[in-house]
Amino acid sequence: QVRLLESGGGLVQPGGSLRLSCAASGSIFNINTMGWYRQAPGKQRELVSVMTSGGMTNYADSVKGRFTISGDNAKNTVYLQMNSLKPEDTAVYYCVFLLSVRPYEYWGQGTQVTVSS
Repeated sequence: QVRLLESGGGLVQPGGSLRLSCAASGSIFNINTMGWYRQAPGKQRELVSVMTSGGMTNYADSVKGRFTISGDNAKNTVYLQMNSLKPEDTAVYYCVFLLSVRPYEYWGQGTQVTVSS
């Protein structure tokens, strides 16, 4: 079974940077959208950024100008460059691939990002 494998999380001071990576353990086809969500303690999971197969991107207002999504649909990889991190960015970050065919979506296991001095 194909899985999404995330890496790059960790502890960083406010103002610092991290780069999250997500790669599929096997080949995934018919990807419409790749992206990142996050979930902070006691809060609902929320969209951070997504990128369509056509290259269009979308960002949550809270991360615009600080985070940049990139990736390669054919290589089944997606990245999230996070700059100027704030304590409120602390959360578990999940990558997701949305497909046009079953199973329609794959989720990663999550990687912890903690922003603290």
